[in-house]
Amino acid sequence: MNIKSKFLNLVAQYSKLSPSELTGEKRFREDLDFSSLDFMSFLGELEDEFDVELEQDKIIQIRTIDEALSMIQELQEVG
Repeated sequence: MNIKSKFLNLVAQYSKLSPSELTGEKRFREDLDFSSLDFMSFLGELEDEFDVELEQDKIIQIRTIDEALSMIQELQEVG
């Protein structure tokens, strides 16, 4: 399973949408109804699933699926 598929499956676990319904411009809080707790739990799972460490200053800038996925892909390339 590639990074994008794993990522979308994880997002789907926290949202009411299936992975196929998740598009890059979907916003975590506004479109997917992530609470602050959901978002923090989701970020923790991202770190575990992709074996990366997310930087606090970058996390607060994440709004959309594409932004989060790009960050994970960049961290995977570096790490």
